[in-house]
Amino acid sequence: MKVEDKLFLVRFKPDTQSHLSVIDADVCLKCENKDCVKFCPAEVYEWDEEHKTLLIAYEGCLECGTCRIGCPYLNIKWEYPRGGFGVQFKFG
Repeated sequence: MKVEDKLFLVRFKPDTQSHLSVIDADVCLKCENKDCVKFCPAEVYEWDEEHKTLLIAYEGCLECGTCRIGCPYLNIKWEYPRGGFGVQFKFG
């Protein structure tokens, strides 16, 4: 099963403001491995080679915090979404 298929089963209530951000864009330029793109289980991060920037699709974040740990430069600011927003796991 693909990640997209699994994520289709999860409900999200996206906020209008992101709870994820890059602290220093210049650090991302120096990073050769682009680890955040590899570590995120929800594939929230994408490196835009043309514009040399990190794209963040925060609306699909699973709020696991992996990006905080996966970035070797600790260059991702991660906070919980505002109350009532974000991922909504349903059991049963």
